[in-house]
Order: sequence, then structure tokens, then C-alpha cells
Amino acid sequence: MRNFVSQRVQSIPPSGIRRFFDIAATMNDVISLGIGEPDFVTPEPLLRAGIASLEAGQTHYTSNSGLIELREALSEHLNRLYGVHYDAEKEILITVGVSEALYLALNAILDPGDEVIVPEPCFVAYVPEVVLAGGKAVTIATHVEHQFQVTAAAISAAITPRTKAILLSYPNNPTGAVMSRERLLEIAKVAEKHDLLVLSDEIYDRLVYGVEHVCFASLPGMRERTITLGGFSKDYAMTGWRIGYAAAPADILAAMRKIHQYTIMSAPTMAQVAALAALKEGEPYVKEMVAEYDRRRKLIVSGLNQLGLSTFEPRGAFYAFPSIAASGMDENTFAEALLQEERVAVVPGTAFGASGAGFVRASYATSYEKIEEALERIARFMRRHG
Repeated sequence: MRNFVSQRVQSIPPSGIRRFFDIAATMNDVISLGIGEPDFVTPEPLLRAGIASLEAGQTHYTSNSGLIELREALSEHLNRLYGVHYDAEKEILITVGVSEALYLALNAILDPGDEVIVPEPCFVAYVPEVVLAGGKAVTIATHVEHQFQVTAAAISAAITPRTKAILLSYPNNPTGAVMSRERLLEIAKVAEKHDLLVLSDEIYDRLVYGVEHVCFASLPGMRERTITLGGFSKDYAMTGWRIGYAAAPADILAAMRKIHQYTIMSAPTMAQVAALAALKEGEPYVKEMVAEYDRRRKLIVSGLNQLGLSTFEPRGAFYAFPSIAASGMDENTFAEALLQEERVAVVPGTAFGASGAGFVRASYATSYEKIEEALERIARFMRRHG
């Protein structure tokens, strides 16, 4: 019998994150610094709103675009935070997480062979999603010497006649890097000069520490050439609710909505109601979670540096990205040995692209006490191997 699986899917490797989760799941007493998910429960008012919607019988489809009340609240939210206005009727789409929003955006804009510039290290889904949309991902490396901020010069060097878009993701997973306004303005000039779209994944926009998040669409001239991707999973501890959004010029948004109509219909109704409650009542909880993440961030970065695992200061998201050069191992060997010997799970940097070689990702979206214990275990490990 012939192989019925498409060549496109066969060309995509399985996620480099999942392998370590699967191994860790078979072991006892594992402290996971691998998962990129808040350890907080969704705040109570948001939970109550979702439950109340079910009890009220709101178990039917919404508009394909999502509840108009939620889209209007999002429009106000983005305008208040970043000074960029989107029409709730025509320029905002509610999606099943940011993952669906990215899928829709790429499929809406790419023709076969179109190129998308993807700075690495990056979220594991970016390159596969470009491939699944029929495009070609052109990856470019970012470096710790530049705080893992992509430069306009590196983007310019990667542009060809087939380039259609740049995919940015700041605050960054896995590095925790945040882009400065100055560097974003330089990239905006490149996008304008070469008539490119920018897909800006801003899922961690509220999780920043001592710096300001800059919404790419708010930069001069960028609103009309930017697809802003966002959601509620990270900022409001709502990963399991699967609720995200896209904001874009009306013509692009209409194309994305068309794909959404045929693949999803609408995002879960009760999740949309909870997301609306998040925008109305969630701000105090966001601030509390950010303060706690910041406390954990300082602990893990200081602790790793003291152990000889050089770690630049992440200013966003909830990840540290230490160099493991002092161990004398490569990133895969380090992660496997640390898991087997000390029951601490981290993710090899190469799961996020080739430029992650020599690094591992350690999430601090777990309790302060578990991070303290993990650092003690890593200290034992480094005394043997460092």
C-alpha cells in the first residue's frame, strides 16, 4: 500500500518540546521547568462568567467573528494600551487561541513558494505553520550579544523577490527577549521599503518587567501592514479556554474570517464570555501575576548565573534561556542528563531553531518554592558536570 501522508506533512519534524514532556510523564518527583503555561488558576471572576454562561444556556454558536461585545471590548483595550484603533465589526476576529490566528493569517496571505522571514529562536509552531500554508520559512538567527533582538540588517539581508512577510514574536518564547522601540522602528522602515506584511505575535504583551511593550501596529505607518495576534492564555491564565484574536486591516481580516468560517465556525462561546470578563475585571489579577512572575524571574536568573549557567536578563514572557557551555555538554545531552539524574525538566534550545544550540529553556511559570528546589538540584548536577 502506498504512503497516503502528504510530503508536506512528512517534511515537518515532531515538536522538540513534546519528547521531554513524554519522558517526564513516566517519572516521579519531576520538577518541570519545561512547560510554557501559567501555574495560576484562571481568576475567579472569569471562571464565574464562563460558568454562568453555561448555566444560562449560552451553548450555541456565536457570530463567526465572535461576540460583538468581546470585539468591542478588545478594540477599546488595544486603543487604551497602545493607541491603535481597530473597527470591532471589520478588523477583529476571535479565534481558538493564537495558534489558530497564526494559521489563519499565514493561509490568508501566502501563495505557494512565498517566503516568510522568521527570527529564531522562536515558538516551535512558526516554521511548520509556514510550511503547512504552502510557504517557505526563511529563518535568521538572533544572538545573546544583542539580547536576542532581531536586527533590521539581518532581516534586510534575508529579503528576496519572494518575500511576503516578517513574523515577529516579542516578548519572545523561548528567550524572554523584548524588542526596543528603536529596533522596531528600524524594522518598520524595512517593511515599508520592501512592501512587506508583518505578523506580530504579541501573546505575552502584558508580561513585561521594567520595560514597555511596543505594539508593532502602533508604529508610524505600520497599522495597515500589520496583523496583530494576541490572546488570553498567558496574560489571564486561560490556556485551556483556547481563546485568541487577530486584529488586521479589513481586507486581510476578511480573508482570515473566510478560512475561519470553513474550519472552525466560531470560538467556544463560554470562553468568549470569560474573555470579556477578563477585559472588564481582570486587570488586578494581571498585575498580581506579573509581580509574582517578576519575583520568580529574579530568582531563576540569579540562581542560574551563580551556577555558571550564563543567563542574560529576560524582560518579558516567563522564560530564562541559559547557556549550558559550562557543563561541557550540548543542549540535548544536558537536558536528558538533568532529567534522568536530578528529575528537572528543561527544553533543549534547538527545539526552537538552530540558533538555540548551546542553550536550554527554563520556564519560571511554576512556584517560587519549586524553582528554589530545581536550582538546588541543578547545583548538584553542575558540581558533577560543570
